[in-house]
Amino acid sequence: MAKFLRIHNEDQACNAVPWAEGSPDVTTTKCLSEALSLCANDKYDGVYFSGFSDSIIRTIQSNTILDCIPLGVGLLDIQNKVVSVNKRLTSWFPNEPLVGLNFYEAIGHPTIIGPEPSPLSTSVAKKCYCEAVIQVQERYFLLAVTPVLDDAKEVVRLVVSLRDSTETILQRQKLDALHQAGSALADLRPEEIYEMEVEERIELLKDNIIHYTKDLLDFDVIEIRLIDGKTNLLIPLLSVGIDSSVAQQPLYAKSTDNGVTGFVAATGKSYMCEDTTNDPLYLDGLMGAKSSLTVPLKYHDEVIGSFNIESPEVGRFTEHDLQFVECFAHDIGVALNTLKLLNAQQTDTALRSVEAIREAIALPVDEILTDTVQAISDFIGHDQEVTGRLKTILDNARKIKKAIAEVGQVMAIDESIPEGVKSASRPILKDKRILVIDSDKEVRSSAHKLLEKYGCDVETASEGREAILMVENAGDDQAYDAIIADIRLPDIGGYDLLMRLKEFQSDPPLILMTGFGYDPGHSIVKARQAGLKAYAVLFKPFRVEQLLQIVEAMVSGTEVPAK
Repeated sequence: MAKFLRIHNEDQACNAVPWAEGSPDVTTTKCLSEALSLCANDKYDGVYFSGFSDSIIRTIQSNTILDCIPLGVGLLDIQNKVVSVNKRLTSWFPNEPLVGLNFYEAIGHPTIIGPEPSPLSTSVAKKCYCEAVIQVQERYFLLAVTPVLDDAKEVVRLVVSLRDSTETILQRQKLDALHQAGSALADLRPEEIYEMEVEERIELLKDNIIHYTKDLLDFDVIEIRLIDGKTNLLIPLLSVGIDSSVAQQPLYAKSTDNGVTGFVAATGKSYMCEDTTNDPLYLDGLMGAKSSLTVPLKYHDEVIGSFNIESPEVGRFTEHDLQFVECFAHDIGVALNTLKLLNAQQTDTALRSVEAIREAIALPVDEILTDTVQAISDFIGHDQEVTGRLKTILDNARKIKKAIAEVGQVMAIDESIPEGVKSASRPILKDKRILVIDSDKEVRSSAHKLLEKYGCDVETASEGREAILMVENAGDDQAYDAIIADIRLPDIGGYDLLMRLKEFQSDPPLILMTGFGYDPGHSIVKARQAGLKAYAVLFKPFRVEQLLQIVEAMVSGTEVPAK
């Protein structure tokens, strides 16, 4: 709210200030000497005289009171012509004798920016205080207009005051420009998202940061580092104007022994180094740097890196520079996170595509495998050339599955994927070959989806005969690490399956699945007597974690953890 000083003639009754509701804060005094003291110790947007004749007002105006106010002050008549001005207003517009001119003409035909488009007219029409920002050439002023009312409540004069707001307005414009620039840092059109690789997007972001830092902030020496969340190492992302050996110097997000950059990254607090030669935190950056300004890069209050600028001048940076750089650093943090999310989204989309392909081909490839081993069994000993070709088909089918699985595993460790979204790691299962035997197609499909998520190489069969042929043709280098079979297959039971598998392996890694209470012919009891491991039985319905633990125990030769 604007502040005005009211000087009231002590010989007249002190009536209420004739301003409408919502008028500015008003201090009233009857003593001119006190008014002078108030003007010297406080800032007022204008001075209002009440109870004085026009001649006395003009006399007062010619005194030093209005000249003590750090504003340009003028008195206008009802036609907006200048009646009188103080020295400050005259000093701002010295080219014309202001008195007698239209106010707008006197100050150089300003551009009215707002919020009130016609402050003089509005003040007269509404008999109220109005203000607006005006621009006169390269300078900006806050124009305040207060109507002076006579006893009939009619406007007889306008008191205008101008406050030089150039620095404030320019700072606001610079902040707005920085914000717009920051919003455009990682702004990509949909077609660009698909056309550009991750590295290209990062390079575009770096180019934009350099451009806006030089163009809007007027800084030439820039360094940006990002925190490695696992090691706290500050990894260089961008370095301009800094010696390459210095730019590659290992720094960590620690408050000591890692320079200003490490301190800022560790504490999340900005740091202005006025004189590098006398600052114990500073480490060499720009050759001959005398001052630096370093702010944290943050996203959602989490420090993700640091933004550092340097200068060859001592005390080069101001509080305004700090404000500008912090504003821009905030947008850099948002842009970096946007790129990270974009990369994660694209990686997730690719992973889903790989998963969809893998699910679509899993059972058909299994059918190719089982049909091929059946054909090998039929032709073996009859036509060696056909048998050889069939084994090539077998190998190629497995290579196709393995290639798709490897692509998915590489994508799954992408650093852009949030930790909470990544699948839990089960290193024991990685690259283990699992054979699942069940007549239910849904069970076989689910086995692929579940176990391949952890890096298993899964193959399936719908009956015991197929499974036995798969084991027989696996060879030593492709032997199964675990075989999971339903206790009741269409052509064989669990115990008999175990005995057939013993023809190829002395200790088959068999795990049997059965419903609670279902064990025709005491198959499980006999299988255990024949060597089936005590833990290698899954009672349906079973928990996924239980299945994983039993498979891990089987492939690693350990026991299942106690519940």
